[in-house]
Amino acid sequence: MTNAIYEQRDGFVHATGFSRGPWDPNAQHGGAPAAILMRAIERLEDADASLQLARVTYELLRPAPLGDLYVSAAVVRPGRKVQLIEASLATPDGVEVVKARALRVARAPVSTEPLDLPAPGGIEQLTEDTIFSNGSEMYVNGGIEVRMARGHFYERGPAFAWFRLKLPLIAGEQPSALQRLVAAADFPNGISSELSWDEYVFINPDLTVYVEREPRGEWIGLDAQTRVVQNGVGVAQAVLYDAEGRVGRSLQSLYVARR
Repeated sequence: MTNAIYEQRDGFVHATGFSRGPWDPNAQHGGAPAAILMRAIERLEDADASLQLARVTYELLRPAPLGDLYVSAAVVRPGRKVQLIEASLATPDGVEVVKARALRVARAPVSTEPLDLPAPGGIEQLTEDTIFSNGSEMYVNGGIEVRMARGHFYERGPAFAWFRLKLPLIAGEQPSALQRLVAAADFPNGISSELSWDEYVFINPDLTVYVEREPRGEWIGLDAQTRVVQNGVGVAQAVLYDAEGRVGRSLQSLYVARR
């Protein structure tokens, strides 16, 4: 058995049990396909290296199954100042399950003093939270580590948690900074739920990540909050950090319903 979230197999990526999410034992957590599509975006040969990623939006069209999947990516709008990239994750029979659209913009010597407070420190003093500990391979605890700095996974309300990949995204490779970022950015609805996990589902059909700068180091922090309004609509959001400070923001729309 390979201890990685994905394996490469004959032109496909194979999603292992360490990509499994909490809602369906046969489907991946959203952070896993987000990271594997980011890898495809970064590896494009015709992507302009002078540009930097500003935003990526994932449409989670269907539950992404475990097993063999086809990954593709292409520059759909080239440009010296703005570039648009699309990437896709599909089953071997051609059913698209996740689509990503990434926006890259030109670098410029412009900056201001940040106004945001630094993230909570003391990561190494926190203990790993054991979540969904049912003995099966899963993304949470198996593929990625979670340490709560404020709030708790099963408590309602805003929370702050630190995340880092415990396993390689692809067997034999070190994940990039942006892969680490989006691997964690899909967790706001999970750590800051306003509803009971036992009574409700609150699944995000999309994820948007805004990147202010590439993170440094293994840890990604999420200062997360969820808002659920009438008629089964919700929004989860988080400010994203590394150990040095703020790096971006993530947003999720939520489908909310009783189990």
